[in-house]
Amino acid sequence: MLKLRLPGLSRGVCANFRIPNPCCYSNSVSSSIDVKPKVPLYLRPPSFSASLSELSMWHKWAKNLASSVGSTFVNLDNGPDSTLLHRELNWLLQDLIELQHHSEILPRLESSNNENLDVRVALRAPLEEIYCVWRQRIEERRPFQYVVGCEHWRDLVLSVQEGVLIPRPETEMIIELVEDVALNNSPELAQGFWADLGTGSGAIAIAAARALRSHVNGDAGCRVIATDLSPVAVAVATSNVQRYGLQDVVEVRKGSWFEPLKDVKGELSGVLSNPPYIPSDDISGLQAEVGRHEPTLALDGGASGINDLLQLIDGVASMLKPGGFFAFETNGGKQCKFLVDYIQNEKPGRFRDINIVSDFAGIQRFVMGFRL
Repeated sequence: MLKLRLPGLSRGVCANFRIPNPCCYSNSVSSSIDVKPKVPLYLRPPSFSASLSELSMWHKWAKNLASSVGSTFVNLDNGPDSTLLHRELNWLLQDLIELQHHSEILPRLESSNNENLDVRVALRAPLEEIYCVWRQRIEERRPFQYVVGCEHWRDLVLSVQEGVLIPRPETEMIIELVEDVALNNSPELAQGFWADLGTGSGAIAIAAARALRSHVNGDAGCRVIATDLSPVAVAVATSNVQRYGLQDVVEVRKGSWFEPLKDVKGELSGVLSNPPYIPSDDISGLQAEVGRHEPTLALDGGASGINDLLQLIDGVASMLKPGGFFAFETNGGKQCKFLVDYIQNEKPGRFRDINIVSDFAGIQRFVMGFRL
């Protein structure tokens, strides 16, 4: 893969401030089952401080670094341009500084007002770390969501970190299908067990649980089991579930696909998944934020990208109860059509109402249906 080196990126504009080496995170992921999730920046206590002068100096340096990118990343792999990076810089500041101080501090950073520059500003992380992570964002193309430790998805703010796939906006359609198709056509499916396979951050499991709860009395009979092979994903998903108070509704289990679900075989009301579906040879050509940093385990779907999707189709044939619903995300129309043909030819008489559904951009993205 091409390693991008932009001229001048290793130089800071602050002569009196030592910019740390990129040492505040590791791109390797522990294989230990006992993984402690990282706390997102916006949830950390404001235990650090810097003078307004120091913060302004960092802000000027960070803006210059973002501006130096121009359209280089766009031309290279459709990555972020300077406009988006400046927007991310503002979001980083909003997470770094307490909300009640935004209106006072943020405008000062954009102005040339030199008054009271020695005033101390409470921060949620040391300024040395913020220098470090912003360099990583630009020089190493570290995803912004990993920098701040969270992603906004539907009405949720989910913790994410290295080793966990960042949830995408298009995946939100799966929850729309649960609400508009499964529960509207078969409201009884809100009862019983649902599964989110390859849960990652727990996004689908948490959003599905909230949708299911709105169709039943309280939490009675409403259960979601989220599975993932990655111990990091299991830890992060568990933390997200607990933060939304859903630990009595969503259970996170470690294991591959249906393996942790043997106790509910044939009893599932619904199965949802955004599995790996990128063909192996395409991984190296992905946007650097994705291909270099997000977990290959959650991206690589084998030679044609279809390996895990076929396992899911084979599994739901026996794991769903009669009338049970499934919805799977794919790489696009070609994979969708292949899956529909596979179901019709290899699983005749097992499913009904098999449909291909487009995402919000109009791209054929999902395959859904019901078990007979």
